[in-house]
Amino acid sequence: MEIAYDGAQFRGVAENTGVTTVVGSIRAVLERAVSHDLEISVAGRTDAGVHARAQVLSFDVVEAKADPVELARVVNRNLVPGIVAQSCALAADDFDARFSAVHRHYRYTVLNRSIPDPFLAPTTWWVGIPLSVDDMNLACDPILGSHDFSSFCRRPKSDVGASLVRRVHSARWQDLGDGMLRFEIRANAFCQQMVRALVGTMVDMGRGHLRAADMGTILEARDRARAGQVAPAQGLCLWEVGY
Repeated sequence: MEIAYDGAQFRGVAENTGVTTVVGSIRAVLERAVSHDLEISVAGRTDAGVHARAQVLSFDVVEAKADPVELARVVNRNLVPGIVAQSCALAADDFDARFSAVHRHYRYTVLNRSIPDPFLAPTTWWVGIPLSVDDMNLACDPILGSHDFSSFCRRPKSDVGASLVRRVHSARWQDLGDGMLRFEIRANAFCQQMVRALVGTMVDMGRGHLRAADMGTILEARDRARAGQVAPAQGLCLWEVGY
């Protein structure tokens, strides 16, 4: 099932006791529809407030209830506009939304104007100081390829020994005009807050608080304290998952 959602309405995608989450909300309506428990796998574990245009879920359903059209309708009857099931289909037995994915693509949008826009506020980060897109793009080159991204990730307390090595396929800033700046990044996978920490650090470089030439040194330090701020959640969107 491919879904889109407004991250502002949820405390992240992964289930968490006592708070409203994307998977928790979907599980509740789907389990009522199929009359059995579900184990749901998700392609990208987005944080609280982060949006998705094309998140992917997979789950096993008994054959008698395996009607993709009806399952999508169940979600859309109960959860729109916060969550929308854009498509649903039967998959191969060995398909898993998380482990079968070969890349994730995120998009971050910055509104770089002197005056904010309340209508764009839910999906952008307003930065009122002029930014150098050239410097921000210079900072993209060192992160391409396979690296340990410890300087840009929140290490999970429950998995202290987990590897934070990720392979970045592409990363680029675009000036769309009228103060709209877009950051696109594609990698095999991402660790927690990685994209937001990269964006925050690059914005610090774009306004001269850090030097773009130092991105390689910050990356090699493997020290979160060496990088810049974490960009706000609302500007980030999981744009596409590749299989």
